[in-house]
Amino acid sequence: MNNRFLATLGSILLWGTWLAGALHGADSATPVPATSPAAPTPDDLKKNNPIEKLGWVKGPGSGDLQGRAFVRFPAEFRFVGAKDTGKLLELAGNQTDGTEIGALEHQADGWWVIFEFEEVGYVKDDEKKDLKADELLASFQRGAVADNKRRQEAGLPPLNVVGWHTPPNYNDETKNLEWAVILESQGEQSINHNVRLLGRKGVTKVTLVLDDLKAIDATLPKFRALLKDFAYTSGENYAEYKEGDKVAKYGLSALVLGGAAAGAYKLGLLGGLLAFFKKGWKLLIFAVAGLAAWIKNLVTGKQRPSDH
Repeated sequence: MNNRFLATLGSILLWGTWLAGALHGADSATPVPATSPAAPTPDDLKKNNPIEKLGWVKGPGSGDLQGRAFVRFPAEFRFVGAKDTGKLLELAGNQTDGTEIGALEHQADGWWVIFEFEEVGYVKDDEKKDLKADELLASFQRGAVADNKRRQEAGLPPLNVVGWHTPPNYNDETKNLEWAVILESQGEQSINHNVRLLGRKGVTKVTLVLDDLKAIDATLPKFRALLKDFAYTSGENYAEYKEGDKVAKYGLSALVLGGAAAGAYKLGLLGGLLAFFKKGWKLLIFAVAGLAAWIKNLVTGKQRPSDH
């Protein structure tokens, strides 16, 4: 995925360096060698790829998610821990906030899984049978419309919410909340696929990142199978909640709305980077500061999903 695109960039940079040297040599008194430097090899590109310099652990293995949880992964994946996950996101042009706890890359197909943890407390799942997908989508779309006014003033292209790719659904057995939103900007679509794994002290945010949207339906079974090998460590499981533990101030609906805003930022920008490398250096900007603020009002109870 990003490795391939950064390798392409590395090739351009290496060839650019060679070309600059050749031009400089043409203008100097020193004769230019009769033979040109050899083209950069795949090993050269890999050596100069900053992503390859991260502390990857190749599968099969078990990834430590900062002691709170772990995820087992087969041979086709590789894993980095919290610190290098932050570096990975920064290399891709994303802001980081210290919630990153790990990342996996499917080496053959080039998609990533980003793990983050938010210590918000125990999220009650009493809305599990009352997730109103239509109302949640309408709330998110209203927020996008409002934010597009700000985007227009800032000279940014509009970001529209097309609909659900996967409506919000909650697995009561595994305590997993899953949904996927389709976004559109300047004729380009991006799918934000999110999973929230409820724990005793907070929520693990899992984001699927892939550059080929046509591959999402084939990728999802592999992604979901991977998450079956995720587990909280002793004392962190949802079922281990005890009276007196911190309880989150919001429920499942707010997780979807807040996650949609965060996902639009991270997935959109990361997906945009892939488009940047793949489609003529065109970076799609899905920054949603205004939308995130609007969503925050919903999460904190200042507005309800059905308001307005």
